[in-house]
Amino acid sequence: MSHARHPHESAMLAAIFLFCGLEFLQGGMLTFAAGPIIGEIGASPEEYTLVTIVYAVVAIASLSKQRWLIERLGWRLYVQLTVVVYIIGAAICASSSSFPQFLAGRVVMAIGGGPFMTNARVMVNLLPANPRRFRGILAFAGSLTVGNGMAPWLASLAVSNDRWPGIFVLLGVLAAIAGAFGTLALPSEVTPEDKRSEAHPMMVLAMMGGTFLSLYALLRASYDFYANGMPLLLSILLGIAALLYFGRHQYHHEQPLLVIKRLMIPRYVTGIGVFTLGYMILGANNYMLPVLMQGALGFPWDVVGRVQSAGLMVATPIFCIQAYFLRYHPAAKKFYVTGFTMLMLSGLWMSRLNGEAGLWTDVWPGIAFFGAFITPVMVTTALHSFMDLQGDEVAFANGQQLKNMLSQFGVAMGAAGAALGLQWRGSEHAAVLVQYFHAEDPRFSAVSDQLAGQFASSHGAQAAMAALGSLGQQLNQQATLLSSLDYFGCLVGIGLLGAILMIVQRVLK
Repeated sequence: MSHARHPHESAMLAAIFLFCGLEFLQGGMLTFAAGPIIGEIGASPEEYTLVTIVYAVVAIASLSKQRWLIERLGWRLYVQLTVVVYIIGAAICASSSSFPQFLAGRVVMAIGGGPFMTNARVMVNLLPANPRRFRGILAFAGSLTVGNGMAPWLASLAVSNDRWPGIFVLLGVLAAIAGAFGTLALPSEVTPEDKRSEAHPMMVLAMMGGTFLSLYALLRASYDFYANGMPLLLSILLGIAALLYFGRHQYHHEQPLLVIKRLMIPRYVTGIGVFTLGYMILGANNYMLPVLMQGALGFPWDVVGRVQSAGLMVATPIFCIQAYFLRYHPAAKKFYVTGFTMLMLSGLWMSRLNGEAGLWTDVWPGIAFFGAFITPVMVTTALHSFMDLQGDEVAFANGQQLKNMLSQFGVAMGAAGAALGLQWRGSEHAAVLVQYFHAEDPRFSAVSDQLAGQFASSHGAQAAMAALGSLGQQLNQQATLLSSLDYFGCLVGIGLLGAILMIVQRVLK
């Protein structure tokens, strides 16, 4: 039996794949390459984290206006303009030699690229409502696994060859190709004036302010929580209050920017909660894996990138298996339980590492377990959360916008939370280790004398200082390793709790 197909189905599928993949590719690459980029633009780690937060805030604002703009510009012109803006932002970042220029480039990229993943998912619904639409879903979900998996390897190639601007060149080229496919496949019609949503500019500003206050306070907490704990707590509470005010306003407004009232469906709300948790874990893990492999274990960037990508790419064959079961056994619970069990196994495997761990033999399996977590949880949620919204085009589109707004918030919050946890646990472990870092300790003296002897031929009279510096570096590496293991220990608890909750819940069946 033949089914109606989109006149440019191949171009539409390619656009869906590229727009969704770009979001995961850029997030993974920029998180992985954070250290080298910080050095190249002369920024501090705090400033680079601020870039992540500002990108998330601007992307959320851009996402909130996505449908409003499409109603007035039409799909084709909207995609063309956002791609051009994104490419301009990528060019600014690629040519950056300072932190302000890099920040400006990321702001421009967020304006254009913030809605890319939402564009991709809503494009699936532009395909005819028959079994061929499943191809669009496969293109969307498959790009998630490929983009997230390829990101560390591609970033490591750019970093190890001293070509970090190549990251943004690649993103700009892929965006141009996606825009070309979108131009061919997308309609140009605009929405009649009487059916258009309102702008709500003040509410968008309130939402942006609330998001920034919450995330920035979390960022600052990793640096001066003990000195300014109360102001930071007040900032978080004020940010949350602004976000709640935005939500309440949209819920009760007759012509809202986002039809939140029509989204208050148990299946959708539960799915959004799972999505946000998944993106928080993804953001935190993308931050912590390079810290573990490069910072704590001391492996070079190119090797670290290959190992991380090889582990995350396990999500691709897992997705192929899941795609088969989705056709004939689509019930969600088994996928969720499997996914959170994989997260628990990832945490268990990684938390048993030590300073002698090998990347392929010891670290890679733990990353592979994490890759096996991504697909069953994220893809299943993407499919099941929106089932009750399929008959409501506006609610479906707004639901995708809200989901991806929360994904930007979740990734940024996950990365900032991981940085906070790393600083907190690292300082705790360093405080314990430094107790043995003195000449009166016989073990310290023995190791120090041994290292001084090794450095004597190359450093002469400075051999003792060189030995002390080497031991200080080892102390920092050990503290980083121990705090990384604490993080992966937390994943064990999250995975176990998630599996239990998915077993007992009755909403996402």
